[in-house]
Amino acid sequence: MTQEHGHTRTEIAARLSAGPQNSNLKDMIYGGIDGAVTTFAIVAGVEGAGLPHTIIVALGLANILADGFSMAASNYSGTKAELDDRKRIIQIEERHITDHPEGEREELRQILEMRGLSGAVLEDATHAIAMRRDKWIGIMLTDEYGLTRDDPAPLRAAIATFIAFLIAGAVPLFPFVLGLENAFAIAVFATLLTFFMIGAGKSRWSLAKWWRSGTETLLIGGVAALLAYGVGGLFHP
Repeated sequence: MTQEHGHTRTEIAARLSAGPQNSNLKDMIYGGIDGAVTTFAIVAGVEGAGLPHTIIVALGLANILADGFSMAASNYSGTKAELDDRKRIIQIEERHITDHPEGEREELRQILEMRGLSGAVLEDATHAIAMRRDKWIGIMLTDEYGLTRDDPAPLRAAIATFIAFLIAGAVPLFPFVLGLENAFAIAVFATLLTFFMIGAGKSRWSLAKWWRSGTETLLIGGVAALLAYGVGGLFHP
């Protein structure tokens, strides 16, 4: 079995010194699926209503830019709110450590005890961590408030969402932009393939088999596409 990383002393030191590897996987999957679904919803809805393909291209391009930006901005605002709340909690903990050092130290001791430390090791660890206020507050953030260890990155999350939305959202439009015959059938196949590829790609970060993850995402996107086509069909002359 292939090892994910090495375990020699040098390899461990190099990996840990590089810091945590933050991932925008959630943002990319979120943007990619939504981009493909919403753009194909326009394609399927207009096609179902029997309207000209020029309308598909116009509405599709407008959706990619406007909805993509809206999603990115929303993700930025939401992530920024998480960051602001994190800063607020850090200020609270800094004030508590200053005003109630013994109480906060007892909280630290109990957290470490819940992690499995006891006896002299527990007391020594409590003392050592309490000497480093940044480490002390870091443990409080994760164990008392359930926050991640590192600050979220709002701008990077927004960019990841927007780029994924643009790429996946453009897929259903290409057959119409290029003026291909059977454009709708090609768009259906390409969009479903995009759903499958997104799901298969995210299996790299999960325990699910690539084909199972791909099929799951394909089914989710396929249902959304079918609903959009059905609604558009209600307005067919």
